[in-house]
Amino acid sequence: MNNFVYHNPTKLVFGKGQIAQLAKLIPAGKKIMITFGGGSVRRNGIYDQVVKALEGRDWVEFWGIEPNPSVETVREAIALGREHGSEFLLAVGGGSVIDGTKLIAAGLLYDGDPWDIVLKGQADKTVPLGTVLTMSATGSEMNSGSVISRQETKEKYAFYGDYPVFSILDPETLYSLPQRQIACGLSDTFVHVLEQYMTTPGQSRLMDRWAEGILHTVIEIAPKIWENQHDYAVMSEYMLGATLALNDMIRMGVTQDWATHMIGHELTALHGLTHGATLAIVINGTLRVLREQKRGKLLQYGERIWGIADGSEEERIDRTLEATKKFFRSLGLSTRLSEEGIGETTIAEIERRFNASGVKYGEAQNVDGAAARRILEACM
Repeated sequence: MNNFVYHNPTKLVFGKGQIAQLAKLIPAGKKIMITFGGGSVRRNGIYDQVVKALEGRDWVEFWGIEPNPSVETVREAIALGREHGSEFLLAVGGGSVIDGTKLIAAGLLYDGDPWDIVLKGQADKTVPLGTVLTMSATGSEMNSGSVISRQETKEKYAFYGDYPVFSILDPETLYSLPQRQIACGLSDTFVHVLEQYMTTPGQSRLMDRWAEGILHTVIEIAPKIWENQHDYAVMSEYMLGATLALNDMIRMGVTQDWATHMIGHELTALHGLTHGATLAIVINGTLRVLREQKRGKLLQYGERIWGIADGSEEERIDRTLEATKKFFRSLGLSTRLSEEGIGETTIAEIERRFNASGVKYGEAQNVDGAAARRILEACM
């Protein structure tokens, strides 16, 4: 295993009825700004639970953090937070609301434009924040990362700030989600694990087994969610699995990939396609193009996750790639760019962007613009 430092200070408060703990979790006397998305929390009762828990506290609301949160919206929230003198932020929503709130937390203590923080990639200091998670996918509730879009230029980049002080995870908040959102959340969770697992073989038995446990769980619970979205036990597994997939736990001392995510971010920036939907497409191309580089892990993944142990190595890898594609299909997601009306113009633009920034992703740092093009062409 490689050297590493693991530190995750986020307190997870898990289970039904735990939103009531907000008054105890947020320090007394703090001026609070609560951030929301488009308003679904008003319809499903989550908003009422938050208001009841914070009765008597000094707080202001900001609504309208969109899917794929934009710096344009964040600027408006920062202005409101400064006017109110907000000292603690509470994000009530899914990963987009939490990601946007992380930039608000940094922007409140920064004199310049918040997009500068995104381009720098790291926030120097932040206002403390907590979360009430209402959509499981990104893992943002228990990590320090955030991904922000700029609508003016159709760009989307990640930056790192601080971890949430706490995150409340009540599986009942997932009951009212549209199936499309859950499908994209399951896809996001699955690919988060693959980005940390499908790299270099023989690094850590422990990391491999933890990652494989999450993959098995996602595969097992997906059809059960479609059968009964109000099954508390199943939704609990989904909610916690999505958190554990990206809270740094399964990547200790091992190499990581993230090429699929970076290509996916570009597809979202250019076309507005939901993040989890982009991953369901791109991961198939990544695994095909980097087949030789990932051979050892593909064989391990095929045997341990899909039970593919017979035949030649080439046959086993072929069947493994097909099983992976079928899984995303079972979620109702596209697995080819052509299904989303995306073609050569977009491929050329993503290649240009990768080359212009000089980036190289993947565990071998070999996914540059040319490799991104090959991956996207393999997704057609």
